[in-house]
Amino acid sequence: MIKTALEYFGRDYEFTHTIPGLPTKLSDVKGLEIGAFHTNDGVKLTYWKAGKGIPLVFVPGWSSNGAEYINLIHLLKDKYEVYVLDQRNHGLSDKVIFGNRISRLSADLNDMLVSLDIKKAHLCGWSMGCSVIWSYIDLFGSGKIEKLVFIDEAASIYCHSDWTEEQRINAGAFTTSAEAMISMYYGKGPSNRLVVNTDIMDFYTVTGAPAFENSHVFAEEMVPPDMAALEHILFDHILNDWRDVLTQKISKPVLVVSGEHSNWVESQRWIAETVSDGRAIIYDKKNNGDHFLHLKEPLTFTRQLHEFLSM
Repeated sequence: MIKTALEYFGRDYEFTHTIPGLPTKLSDVKGLEIGAFHTNDGVKLTYWKAGKGIPLVFVPGWSSNGAEYINLIHLLKDKYEVYVLDQRNHGLSDKVIFGNRISRLSADLNDMLVSLDIKKAHLCGWSMGCSVIWSYIDLFGSGKIEKLVFIDEAASIYCHSDWTEEQRINAGAFTTSAEAMISMYYGKGPSNRLVVNTDIMDFYTVTGAPAFENSHVFAEEMVPPDMAALEHILFDHILNDWRDVLTQKISKPVLVVSGEHSNWVESQRWIAETVSDGRAIIYDKKNNGDHFLHLKEPLTFTRQLHEFLSM
């Protein structure tokens, strides 16, 4: 169940900006394919694939999908067999009202590796995608993992009432109410911001980031999000605490990438220092050092990613 991207969409696509090194149209991403597999609970999930080499699997964040990774796929396909998973209720994958838990999403990732016979792979998670990878390691171990990359995800979004301020900062926690945070995302009311004045969506803008505008507009036009379906996973996502996985279960080399605009940047440093073999790259504010840094700075990010993976 695999088609070329042009076959899948039935047409080519021209990007808004011409940027040296990045595709000007969809057909520039040579060998890009869109495939599908079925999970063990019967859900059809899609993935974007291009290139040859060691498999590199991207697990996007909440609401994101393979279309937003088009620049990264283009830049990495000559060095890796690149996969981007559209998680359930995301992108081109099935929209369902069951299995909307991080543990089920990590089982979906396992189903993908098994279905596509991927024996070993680098895994790169962004935002909620990191949580999915942490859950995957918790449930299935690290036997199929070469190296790990985590992009700007708090070890625990939810702050427990008995935590010290140091524990909160290390975890990156910034809300005491899942309901209030969901209301913030969906514009239903004010957010509970704890003691941290944070809103990652403040940086969800294409202004001054032409590479991100290219991928963002492409994704919005070709793979529009189903916001009602996306809401199902948020409650479970917010309430998980992954510090035990980070401190006890990760033995593979880890690269953590974050930016100075991230209000949980200290937790990113804590993750890099806590895992057995970790390092961190922190983007500064003038270089789009926010939650969307890899999409805004794809040329820099993919260069640094390759340096780490080939180390």
